[in-house]
Amino acid sequence: MNQNRNVVLFIASSLDGYIATKDESLQWLFDVEGEGDNGISEFYDTVDTLLMGKKTYDWLMKQEMEEFPYTNKECYVFSRSSYEDTENVKFVNDDIKNFVNTLKNKDGNNIWVLGGGELLHSFIQEDLVDEIIITFAPTILGNGIPLFKEGNRQLDLSLKGTRKFNQFIELHYEVKRQ
Repeated sequence: MNQNRNVVLFIASSLDGYIATKDESLQWLFDVEGEGDNGISEFYDTVDTLLMGKKTYDWLMKQEMEEFPYTNKECYVFSRSSYEDTENVKFVNDDIKNFVNTLKNKDGNNIWVLGGGELLHSFIQEDLVDEIIITFAPTILGNGIPLFKEGNRQLDLSLKGTRKFNQFIELHYEVKRQ
């Protein structure tokens, strides 16, 4: 078993804990002055597998892109419904815990939980997240799509590091396990 393959949440958030506005806009992120790509490429090189929810996938597909942005990675989309796999994405409606633990037991690099408050909530409830990297923007949205949903599981974290990207601050945590 590869003990070094972690499930990592890497995401940007407003200071008040929202990942998007109610209408799914991320414009507030682009209105903040960052530095380079705010560490995304460096992180991206550490992963070979991406996991996202169907809402995040649908949002991504609505964006004007010349090609799918994650063609060089294994990409899985969790959905409650069955969909036919595409050239770039495999759809999953299996038990999340079993599926992720199977991935973790394969050789490879880290696994990126790309997005979706719903999916992240399931990952936290099932104790599947190993690291959390949140880049906070100096923006208060007041409402929107929350990063963390109310749940019945507490996560205790240990700070691994902080970085500053001009106006953005990245906090990197490891999930403490008993």
